[in-house]
Amino acid sequence: MAFTGRYEVESEDNYDAFVKYIGIPSDIIEKGRNFKVVTEVAQNGNDFVWTQIYPTGQSMTNKFTIGKEADMETMGGKKFKATVKMEDGKVVADFPNYHHTAEIAGGKLVEVKTNTYKISTKHSQNYNTRTRK
Repeated sequence: MAFTGRYEVESEDNYDAFVKYIGIPSDIIEKGRNFKVVTEVAQNGNDFVWTQIYPTGQSMTNKFTIGKEADMETMGGKKFKATVKMEDGKVVADFPNYHHTAEIAGGKLVEVKTNTYKISTKHSQNYNTRTRK
C-alpha cells in the first residue's frame, strides 16, 4: 500500500516553536529536538496503524479507518476523537491544537502540522531505502 513502511526522521522545520505553541513542556522539547523518531505505518485499504517510536523505547500508536471516527492520541499524550480523511492522496486529521497532513513524496513520508501561527514540516526517509552510513 502507499503509506506502508518504516520511516526515520531526516529533518524537521520549526520544531521548537511549534511544539512550544501546542503546549509541550520545555524539558520534553529539549529531549525531542535531536531524537530520530521512527514512524511505522501499516495500511490495509482504508485501515491504518500509525506508530511513533522514540529512542527512549516509548511509542505511541493510533489506529484509524479513513472516514470513521477513531480514538486518537497527540504526541503530548492527550486523547481525543477524530475522523481521519484521505484528500488528494494525503492522510488528513484535525488534532486538538493543529491540523495534520501526511503524504508520500519521492519515497519519503512528509508530515505537515499547521495551526494559526506555526507550521512544522517533518521529512522521514523510508527505513528500507535510506543510505546507511
